[in-house]
This record gives sequence, C-alpha cells and structure tokens, in this order.
Amino acid sequence: MQFIDTHCHLHFDDYLPDFEQVIEDAYAHKVNKIICVGVSLEDSKKAVKFASEHKNIWATVGAHPHDGADFLDRNDAVELLDKLSKMPQVVAVGEIGLDYFHEYTPREKQLEVLSKQLEFGVKTGLPFVFHVRDAWEDFWGLVDKHKGIRGVVHCFSAHSEQLDQVLERGFYVGLNGIMTFTKDEKQLEAAKKVPMNKLLLETDAPFLTPKPYRGKRCEPKHVVTTAEFLSNLRGEKLEDLAVATTKNVEELFGI
Repeated sequence: MQFIDTHCHLHFDDYLPDFEQVIEDAYAHKVNKIICVGVSLEDSKKAVKFASEHKNIWATVGAHPHDGADFLDRNDAVELLDKLSKMPQVVAVGEIGLDYFHEYTPREKQLEVLSKQLEFGVKTGLPFVFHVRDAWEDFWGLVDKHKGIRGVVHCFSAHSEQLDQVLERGFYVGLNGIMTFTKDEKQLEAAKKVPMNKLLLETDAPFLTPKPYRGKRCEPKHVVTTAEFLSNLRGEKLEDLAVATTKNVEELFGI
C-alpha cells in the first residue's frame, strides 16, 4: 500500500532546516511519491530544482492567482514557463486559477494571468493544477474556451453544485486536511460524492495541517491522516482508497 502527495510545497523555506528528514518521514509513512507545486515564476524554478535533486519527487510550474502581478510584470513570463515545462521532472502546469476570496491580486489581472497560462498550457499537452476560490463562474468562462484540458481542482472545499461542474469536465478532485477540520457539512457531503476514480490526495503542505496535528507544520506524511479520515467518511477501505488514488495519479500525471 502506498500513498502519493499530489500537492505540496516541500521546496519552500519552511523546510530548509530539515527537508531530508521530512522526506524520510514521508517514506516511512508509505508516501512514496511527492509533487512539489510552483506558485510563481521564481518559485517554479525552485520546485523544478528541488525535484531534480531528489528521487520520487516531481514538480509543476505556474503562477498562483496571488502572484499575478509579478507574472504580468515580466515580458518573458510565458517563455520561462515554456522552458521549465520541458524539464523531465515537470508533470503539470500549475498552480494556476482564480481567488476572489482574498483577492490579493485584482480580478482583472487574475483573469489575464489565467488566460495566458491556459493558452500556454494547452500547447504543452500537460495537465493543469487549478486553484479556484469563490470564482467559479469566471473560472469556467475561461476554461471552457479551450478544448482538451485535463487537470485537477486542488484543495476542493466547495459544495456538490461545484463538484458536479468539475466532474462534468472530467477533472480530478484534490482533497486535503481541510476535510478533517471543516465545520461545513456541505463540504463533507461533496467529499463523499467524489467518484473514487476522480479522487486525488494532497496536503498543500506546509499549510492546512489535518487534525489532530493542527498548529504544527504540515508535511507530506500527513496525507495518510487525510486518507484515513476520508476512508471513514466515505465508508471505503483504506487499502482501496490507496490503490485507486495511486492509479489516478498515474493516469493524470504519468508518474
């Protein structure tokens, strides 16, 4: 039985003192593969470098909606992403999307950044890692302009209506530690409805540490805690969940 953390940021400075131990702890908990997700141009370079230096670790490249202004400030942004996307460790374009909850970057800039990255990403043939928060209508408005998009809606914490929209487009659904501490019953109901063949496990480490480890730094090993919670929530055997989610990762990311 193995697990895969499909979304974390192990290349962040949060892990500088002990990242080797964090990787060993992940392996000890049967988390045998890890995807480090880039959130800006510079961060994507770090993610790729980190992945190139460690076995069983891969990377994604992209600009998170919070980093949209930085993306637009660079004339070579798309060219840099294109170069990074060709590295053997890179398995997806992301984390990209829209975030109207925080809106650290103005909406019009978020839309422009997402549009540019969708146009670029479709040409690569890579899947996407999407971040969507309180912005579903605008998100679909852009995504639906393109054909052949594959990907995952990471950190899904919406309700059944949004889940149906995700599944209609054939996307995967990434669930993480939020499920273990949310008080929103509609989020849990949606989590129950995710088909096993569309479910991915993730941590978003160092963020969103699951119960009972709240207050501590999240690590890839905690993906097992979320898997155990979902197993109980959904009434499925942990082994079956592990096998299905591993297969889903192989199908989407090719690892």
